Amino acid sequence: MKKYSSKRSIQVLANLLQQYQILDVVISPGSRNAPLAIHFSEMDDFNCFSIVDERSAAFVGMGMAMSEKKPVAITCTSGSAAVNYYPAITEAFYSNIPLLILTADRPTDYVDLFDGQTIRQDNLYHQHSYGDFQLVEDSKDNAEEINSDIIKKAIELCFEKQGPVHINIPLEEPLYELVSELPTFPQVEKTIKKKDYEIPSNLVADWNTSQRIMILVGTRDYSPELENQLTQLVKNHSVVVLTEANSNVYHEKFFRHIDRYIFNFSEEDFKTYAPDLLITIGQNVVSKKVKMFLRNAHPKQHWHLDEVWQPDTYFALTQKLEIKPELFFAKLLNFINLEPKPYFNLWDVLRDKKDKKHKDFLNLIEFSDFYFFNKASQSIPEHYNIHLSNSSAIRYAQLFDFGKRKIYCNRGTSGIDGSTSTAMGFAIKNANPTVLITGDLSFFYDINGLWNQYIPPFTRIIIFNNGEGNIFKIIPGPGNANSNTVDEFIATKHHKNAEFLAKHFGFSYVRVDDDGTLDRVFENFFKPDTHPKIMEVNTQGKTNADTQKAYFNFLKESK
Repeated sequence: MKKYSSKRSIQVLANLLQQYQILDVVISPGSRNAPLAIHFSEMDDFNCFSIVDERSAAFVGMGMAMSEKKPVAITCTSGSAAVNYYPAITEAFYSNIPLLILTADRPTDYVDLFDGQTIRQDNLYHQHSYGDFQLVEDSKDNAEEINSDIIKKAIELCFEKQGPVHINIPLEEPLYELVSELPTFPQVEKTIKKKDYEIPSNLVADWNTSQRIMILVGTRDYSPELENQLTQLVKNHSVVVLTEANSNVYHEKFFRHIDRYIFNFSEEDFKTYAPDLLITIGQNVVSKKVKMFLRNAHPKQHWHLDEVWQPDTYFALTQKLEIKPELFFAKLLNFINLEPKPYFNLWDVLRDKKDKKHKDFLNLIEFSDFYFFNKASQSIPEHYNIHLSNSSAIRYAQLFDFGKRKIYCNRGTSGIDGSTSTAMGFAIKNANPTVLITGDLSFFYDINGLWNQYIPPFTRIIIFNNGEGNIFKIIPGPGNANSNTVDEFIATKHHKNAEFLAKHFGFSYVRVDDDGTLDRVFENFFKPDTHPKIMEVNTQGKTNADTQKAYFNFLKESK
């Protein structure tokens, strides 16, 4: 016989989650949240996942929400457990990923009394959430009615904003009192707001009179509708569309390798290639070089399309368009002229020169991180989702052609914490297999991302292990410091490898030390297995940073 929590607040919460079809719940162990864990796990509609480490658990939940494209609930006990959610909450906040955060708490009058595992949890995440709510204890007057209204509002806000929303749940003892029957709850009327938007008439005129139109697509999920719309815009060479690996839109006329083309722009180049109308789509852009270019280009107009965020990234924002890009272009395409513009040809000539130099350089390189990324871009099966860790991995990916593979990276806050956990959460819920490409520091920093029993056997992890945070040997600045300081405290040199960690967590493991082995391993790495697999590409001692610098110097010669 099933047993459910006797807490009315938990019963109301579960019922409303069912009605809104939020059925995936990531649970971290604890006593104060035991009523939630017991109740959700006993109800047939919920899919419950036990993840011990709260920091990892929140990123796992975020990865699930990325995959499912709808809210996922995460729940933990009181005290420092709730604080460990914060890194993932900030990432979800800046990446528009819906997380419903359910933190169990001591009764409100226990706060600041030095009771065990009791901190100030009300409004804990208020700077990085779209709503912070606190339920009232079941013993209070009208508690059920009040809590029902609070929970409904929180859930609908999570759907509307597509971001994190927090419900703090004070729970009185006893915590383990159970019942075998649940009351019947009424159906709620769902009132999730949907925005409509009409394009201001002057925007059509501004488009039709602009001669140098550039569309920059940042981090976003794949949208076939948007891809088709942007394809219509480039067919006649009407606009220049700049994309990144994690923009997830593809066409041969899109400019997909921004850093390859603009890394050596002079002040004169800023003027030559500058747009007069800039339209930006999506979230964070990886390329620092394109930010510098557009900040120096001073476009006359900058329109940003997003339902939530309207950042003035390039210090030129003139139109804040709170609209889905797909809806905007569906309306715009009915009115604008799609005539060829010399601006496209200007960029096309630049691309041809740089792409040729890129191919020539590939014939010169030896085994290194650069060599590995070139091989990976050719070897990963097309049906795999690719997750990239931050720092070096996502930057290398911008230089190579991964085709139409879907690419994801935590670019909201661009931290290395949680890259593995996010990828594993995504893998757990996605019908297609997932491969994580990660640097060594990102991998070792988040090893608890492997501490769960739900990772599918077709999941793959590739670690390129250069023995340090090699990004600090590439970006300008750290080279001015004492080399011993950089090695120990910034790049964090080490001699660790992942072999025993792989075995500990039940992964098959293979190590690669040279180009010939890499070629052979890639032939079999994605074949079916009873366990998920880790490939560790050892490039320690190789001239990784020097190779990347040599690449850009080689491109420079074509100017």
